[in-house]
Amino acid sequence: MLAAACGNSAFDPRTEATTLLARDAEWATTASEGKDVEKTLSYWSDDAVVIPPGQAVVEGKAALRSFVADSFKTPGFRVHWVSKDVKFSPDGKLAYMRSDNEMTVPGADGKPMTLSGRGVTIWRRDPDGQWRCVVDTWNEPAAAASAR
Repeated sequence: MLAAACGNSAFDPRTEATTLLARDAEWATTASEGKDVEKTLSYWSDDAVVIPPGQAVVEGKAALRSFVADSFKTPGFRVHWVSKDVKFSPDGKLAYMRSDNEMTVPGADGKPMTLSGRGVTIWRRDPDGQWRCVVDTWNEPAAAASAR
């Protein structure tokens, strides 16, 4: 009762990991469909930072909106990932996870090529209780970089 009175609810990492992995999987499905820019954006915080390989850092919702819209307009573009291994900060307000991903983009010859990689996302529980991604970065395998 004292914890509740002080505003500290019990943090259950197993329950929160399940919740966060489900939210991330929903985001991956939405992004993979490549249709709904606004819904895709809703998984990032307003102050999110995206660090794509070989490109400029993308900061904030306005820049992310352009980044996502341009990606969805790219012929043959598709992205999907599966996250795992959620780790939480001691206070339960931040989390990070690793992911395996695939992205299909036009190759040097214009034909679609699928790149496999790994990523890391950092999530924050916002004041509304919702988990949102605050940092999103992934690698580009060396073989893919040299193919361009």
